[in-house]
Amino acid sequence: MGIRIITISRQFGSGGRELGKRLSDLLGWDYYDREIIQALADEQGLDPEYVRRVVNGHGWSHYQLTYRNSFRQPADDSWRHTEVLVRQREILREVAEAGNHCVIVGRDADVILHDYRPFRVFVCADIQSRIDRCIRYEEKKEPAERLSEKEILRNIRRIDRNRRRIREILTGKSSGDGSAFDLTVNASGWEIRNLAQAVADFSCRWFGEAE
Repeated sequence: MGIRIITISRQFGSGGRELGKRLSDLLGWDYYDREIIQALADEQGLDPEYVRRVVNGHGWSHYQLTYRNSFRQPADDSWRHTEVLVRQREILREVAEAGNHCVIVGRDADVILHDYRPFRVFVCADIQSRIDRCIRYEEKKEPAERLSEKEILRNIRRIDRNRRRIREILTGKSSGDGSAFDLTVNASGWEIRNLAQAVADFSCRWFGEAE
């Protein structure tokens, strides 16, 4: 039996990160998300927040999309962004080559690790469910640091826009092309722990049929 990888792509605030963690716990597999950010930061001596911004979309804004989605890199100091993005790709491949079953959240791992035939999950939710989830997260912060509902909605739209652009750069396809995923999950109204069990069951069947 070869390595089994589940990749979780998601809309911001949909619960995809929690779903990925619960999946890894249920299956007893390795889990990768912020660990990749920290590894990049430690390795290159960079601020983790800077690395997070680069790999979550801001780094790609330094590239212009040209004919057939090729890159045109600007002639400034954005080489550092390039280095971080390239190294992220290498780390993901190192994770896969280690041979341990794993769940990877984000990082466009479904595209980068395409040759390993991962089970590709996309998690979405209606906008109010996403706002409500973000509000619950904000409530854990000190009152002065909390975002308003208006600011949360602005963040959701900005992050989703960045993620769509990255996918278009990497794949040449619209993020609305559902054929890019093996399972699309609408998390609206679900308790994530219950949804995780259903996705775990589905993934086991998928890997069984994929062998």
